This record gives sequence, structure tokens and C-alpha cells, in this order.
Amino acid sequence: MLWLARGRPVCILRRMARMQVYLPDALYEQVKARSLPASELLQKAVRAELRRQDLLAETDRYVAELVAEVGPPTAAQRTSAATVARRLSRRPARKVG
Repeated sequence: MLWLARGRPVCILRRMARMQVYLPDALYEQVKARSLPASELLQKAVRAELRRQDLLAETDRYVAELVAEVGPPTAAQRTSAATVARRLSRRPARKVG
């Protein structure tokens, strides 16, 4: 609590923006049954999605710069890249820690 020069208390409140969110009944029931903090979960999910979109946009910018610098990939390079991507997608996820 802050105090003014005349000795009177001043209270400063900060409010977050509010948003109404709709969940399918089954999902709502699971959240409530587990007593999960819905607002906190939503904030984390939105932050993660915004980060994902930012990373995708940055990747698009990088690829555009690369194509402008060295030209578009050849058919053979595309095939090779697709093969590597397919191999990587089949690998099990590595555990960290």
C-alpha cells in the first residue's frame, strides 16, 4: 500500500484483461475433476502458441533470405531433404536430463 504525503493510504489495483473461453463439456469436466487452474493453463497454452507462430514466421523469413542469397533448391536437394526429414520424424524423442 502506498501513502500520500498527507498520510492517507492509496491502493493501486491492476486488472488483467478478461476473455471468455468455451470448452467442450468433456474437457471442462476433466479440468474441474482434477481441480486444474484453467486460467493458468490457458495463459501457458496461448504463450506457447504465440511462440510457435513467431518461430514459424522467423523460419519463413530465414528461408526467404536463403533462397534470395543462394537460389531455390534443386529437385535432388528437395528429395534429399525430404528423405532426411522422414528419417528424423521416425526417431523416438530423446529425453532431456
